[in-house]
Amino acid sequence: MMFRGIRLLRAVPKLDYFHFHKLCFALSIFLCAASVVSLTTRGLNFGVDFAGGIMIEARKSTPVDLPDVRAKLNNLNLGDISLQEFGAPTDILIRVQSQGAEAAEMAAVQKIRETLGTEYRYERVEVVGPKVGAELIRNGILAVVLALSGIMAYMAFRFGWRAGLSGVVAILHDCLTTVGLFSVLDLQFDLNTVAAVVTIAGFSINDTVVIDDRIRENTRLYKSMDFRELINLSVNQTMARTVMTNGLVLLATLALLIFGGPLLFGLAFALLWGVIAGTYSTIYVAAPLEWYLAARGRAHRADGAAEEAATRP
Repeated sequence: MMFRGIRLLRAVPKLDYFHFHKLCFALSIFLCAASVVSLTTRGLNFGVDFAGGIMIEARKSTPVDLPDVRAKLNNLNLGDISLQEFGAPTDILIRVQSQGAEAAEMAAVQKIRETLGTEYRYERVEVVGPKVGAELIRNGILAVVLALSGIMAYMAFRFGWRAGLSGVVAILHDCLTTVGLFSVLDLQFDLNTVAAVVTIAGFSINDTVVIDDRIRENTRLYKSMDFRELINLSVNQTMARTVMTNGLVLLATLALLIFGGPLLFGLAFALLWGVIAGTYSTIYVAAPLEWYLAARGRAHRADGAAEEAATRP
């Protein structure tokens, strides 16, 4: 017997995604504005990677008693200390805020070693200075900017400048609201989160490319169809694929968030929001914006043709 695969939807839905597009535009503008305000006023809770500090990865032959170790380290008065299990119950990752001068950093490392004792083997000891943290921030911003520029160039080359612009606007929406959410909730922002933001950009454009490719195909098939209806048709035709793909990614991200532990919480949380925001922005931001740009282009060409006809003798 031939296996025909699984069909999530037996028929193509006929939903009008433009019905609430103005409300969605307003919601997106509000989320982006709130993100900008929070980033401007509150800033980000930078982790050791960016703010500078001490990072120690230690291993013990027996499972580590985290509350006991945390109490001992807090008695050292070294400021903010983050302690978490790293991989196995016998491994711990210690993050300590910056102590200022290099001599103070090394003294803090020595205090931690003496407090933990000889039962631990130190796999990694890193001291990140403020200059290194500032350089990492610049490199992180540069990575995101280069990723967005490359995506926009690809979209413009393959589908035209309107698709490229609308796709990048949707990606900016997803990345900005992700970073803004970390600012609003005061979650730790580190290199893992930067990796998540770049991943969100790639994930968001994936849906946009699929829909734009279907729009291009339908443009050839339905040459007389109104562009708004054609976009609706294209989104409906790809809806089953969107639900299945994004739904599976959402389940995997939820599992990572629940079982990944504190070390992966920021990464998993950012990806979870990115999946939701990316699906929303592709349908309710990128697609309607492309229609607006196309309608404006047609109106501009019509006005130009009318002016040219009026000036003819």
